[in-house]
Amino acid sequence: MSAYFSEARKNFHAAVLVGVIRFNNQSVPNFADASSRASSNIARRIVEKLQGEVSIGRIAGQTSGKVFEDLVLEFIQDCFGRLGHLRPGTWGIRKVSSRDRLSIAQFEQYTHLVILDEAARSNPALAAALGSDYTITPDIVMFRVPEPDDRINAISELVDEESANYAIIRQKNNGASILHASISCKWTIRSDRSQNCRTEALNLIRNRKGKLPHIIVVTAEPLPSRIASIALGTGDIDCVYHFDLYELMAAVREADLDDAGEMLRIMVEGKRLRDISDLPLDLAV
Repeated sequence: MSAYFSEARKNFHAAVLVGVIRFNNQSVPNFADASSRASSNIARRIVEKLQGEVSIGRIAGQTSGKVFEDLVLEFIQDCFGRLGHLRPGTWGIRKVSSRDRLSIAQFEQYTHLVILDEAARSNPALAAALGSDYTITPDIVMFRVPEPDDRINAISELVDEESANYAIIRQKNNGASILHASISCKWTIRSDRSQNCRTEALNLIRNRKGKLPHIIVVTAEPLPSRIASIALGTGDIDCVYHFDLYELMAAVREADLDDAGEMLRIMVEGKRLRDISDLPLDLAV
């Protein structure tokens, strides 16, 4: 019997095969770019390695993305829930509605964005100057609930009324949850629209007050050069996580795509690309 995370990874892949992946009439998986021979080749080999039945047909792009988000959410909830001994606390992990452009403002580091939005609504000049720089809508958020004093003092009396009166982990000081991670899910990386995760990352960095949350992208994109368009850079994103990195690496080797293989090596060894199974443990940091 494999370790729990290994089994969870297999179950995640099985769910992706059933719920998201489809072949077209030319046997090209729907997470490949059918116009790219390399992308199609890699994606076919990945599907072969996942060893499951795949249906033929089409799924709308938005539907694929939403199902992928749901499966990523379930995987994180399941695996992170096993790490209470490494990262104790009261945690929440959930999807964010794409229509809720100020959803981030419910978290302690970004509550001031509500005031900013109200000011922009009443002042057209301010709204024009700000644009949408304060609008942040991740696909998945992970947050920690502040702790009551009796829990902080469970082993010994650590806090009282005389000190620690601004610490955000203390419930009496802060009624809002603390954003721990912002996770964007990209089924594929095909267009400039896929780059909006970088814009949101910069907005998270610029607009926060206090602790910066983890900023993460999860993708199924098979072409290393397109993954690199998000993974490589100045570090506005913590790391990109691939839904099946080990299978991707093997597929690129078997396809004799030297440039793609070198790009993968650079991203992995440069700590810019990891496997989905690494994500729960990285979130425990």
